[in-house]
Amino acid sequence: MGRAILVIEDEAVLGKNIRIYLERSAYDVRVAETAEEGLALLDVFKPDAVVLDFNLPGITGLEALARLKAFDRHLPVIMITGHGSVELAVEAMKAGARDFLTKPVALAKLKLLIDKAFHETQRDSALDYYQQREADAADLTSLFGESPPMRALKQTLRQLLEAESQLQDADAPAVLVLGETGTGKELVARALHYNGPRRDRPFVELNCASIPAQLLESELFGYERGAFTDARERKLGLVETAEGGTLFLDEIGDMDLGLQAKLLKLLEEKTVRRIGSLRDQRVNVRIVAATHRPIDALVGEGRFRADLYFRLCVFQITLPPLRDRGDDILSLAHHFIAIHSGRYGKREPSLSAAAEALLLRHRWPGNVRELRNVLEQAVLLNTGPVIEASQLSLTTTAVPPSPTMPDVMETSRPRADAPAQTLEDIERRALLDALKRTGWNVSRAARLLGVSRDTLRYRIEKWGLSMGA
Repeated sequence: MGRAILVIEDEAVLGKNIRIYLERSAYDVRVAETAEEGLALLDVFKPDAVVLDFNLPGITGLEALARLKAFDRHLPVIMITGHGSVELAVEAMKAGARDFLTKPVALAKLKLLIDKAFHETQRDSALDYYQQREADAADLTSLFGESPPMRALKQTLRQLLEAESQLQDADAPAVLVLGETGTGKELVARALHYNGPRRDRPFVELNCASIPAQLLESELFGYERGAFTDARERKLGLVETAEGGTLFLDEIGDMDLGLQAKLLKLLEEKTVRRIGSLRDQRVNVRIVAATHRPIDALVGEGRFRADLYFRLCVFQITLPPLRDRGDDILSLAHHFIAIHSGRYGKREPSLSAAAEALLLRHRWPGNVRELRNVLEQAVLLNTGPVIEASQLSLTTTAVPPSPTMPDVMETSRPRADAPAQTLEDIERRALLDALKRTGWNVSRAARLLGVSRDTLRYRIEKWGLSMGA
């Protein structure tokens, strides 16, 4: 069944008709003929909305309304009466009623008001999340860069968006975004949402690594009043808040195994159950997940469910690291200098040739995020028209090899007695080793190296590699 509706109506025939009508729309309806009976059902039935008669035997409708609001101040209540007046309607609205109907009740209108109440409740709940982030739509142009890997990435996204626009149902495929920290996985998720058919619905983000495991479930799925000690009123989870839109689960590789099982159920059955509830609720949410961790290795170690992995990667996108993006580094650097100069009210400086050369040589373990931070500090401290290389606070930390390719890196590591090799020599050797080990199967070699196929093809062309090499 769907959402729960409690009808408090002393006219048995009207109560029965309301129940039958709403049940046809998949609502779960319970009818009480007195306010006392209806109030007693609150903790047991846990309604999502209440239809309340004004004239009742015993406790009056207004008294019942006050108790309903004390129980849950967010609970939508629609009042009906056989003796409507402006004064009565104003009194009911002041007491917390969402809408007011007079008898005879048009059942279609009642359902419309209930649907509207649920939509507004979901919208109001989403506002808390919107206020924490910029609400501006992200275009594909927010994925800055024209290097071959970035052109390939944007073309892939366009193909996915085009396919999604042709969908004959609302079941958009899940997307798994892989990439090192700082490569822009959130930008990809936003681009998919704001350039697709769900652009007018919520985009809700949750970082799975930033919340303790015991709290993550309640954030995702919500809870009912009384579900645990501090649950004093119902809370909608992020899944319900994102209804019709996109839920972006960042760093999903850090999610607890028990919660992974519930996420798999959501993906497969399109239903969600709040903590403390006995009722599954259908939802229409598109899931985009991301992680910087080697997801294949996590599956092999039993730390990530294989069935969830295969369900998430219906469509998989791997973002290229900044060090593989060539002149994009300088384009991004000038872009960030312009942004930060405007923020700090300073004249926009240029980069010296030595500074540009240093930026191109750096390995960027923190990727685009590191570049942005380095340029912000340089702009902030710079007092002249040019940023020199000495003003760039670059770390010297080497980029750790990807956990997905230890064997390849081991074979490419020079011996102690071997002549010194450049980074280019090491990279070329690693590429050749991976390709030879996989029989020059580009897809398998890319997985072994932990990069996308497009990135690997770009590196093959760059070094002019062939099977005879």
